[in-house]
Amino acid sequence: MAVKKMDHVGVFVKDLNASLTFYQEVVGMELKDQFTIADGALTLAFLGFNGSDETELELVHGGNPNLPEEGKVNHIAFLVDDIDEEFNRLKGLEVAFISEEVDTLPNGYRNFFVNGPDGEKVEFFKR
Repeated sequence: MAVKKMDHVGVFVKDLNASLTFYQEVVGMELKDQFTIADGALTLAFLGFNGSDETELELVHGGNPNLPEEGKVNHIAFLVDDIDEEFNRLKGLEVAFISEEVDTLPNGYRNFFVNGPDGEKVEFFKR
C-alpha cells in the first residue's frame, strides 16, 4: 500500500478571518498557504507548526452557509507516494469516487476524493 501518513484534516468555517486568528493566536499554528478554488467559491487556508509538513489543518471557507453550530469536518486526507498509481489502484476496488480524475491545485499539489463508508469525504493527496 502506498499510503504514508494522514496529511491534513479539512474543517468548514463560517468566518475565515476569525478562524485564522483563533488557530494562529490561540493555538499557535502558522499560516502556511492560502488560495481560492472552484472559481473563487471556496477559500482554503493551511496551517501547521514550525514550518513542518506534518499533519496540517485546512480551513475551508465558502460552499455551505448553513453550518451546524459545532462546525463540520469536511474531509480526511492521506498522503500517498504516487497519486496516479493510487487513483488506478482504487479504481480496481469497490470504492465510490467523488473525483472523476486526479486534480492539480494552484500550488501544484495533486489530489482526488472518494466516499468513505458513512459518506465522509476521503482525500488522497500528493505534495
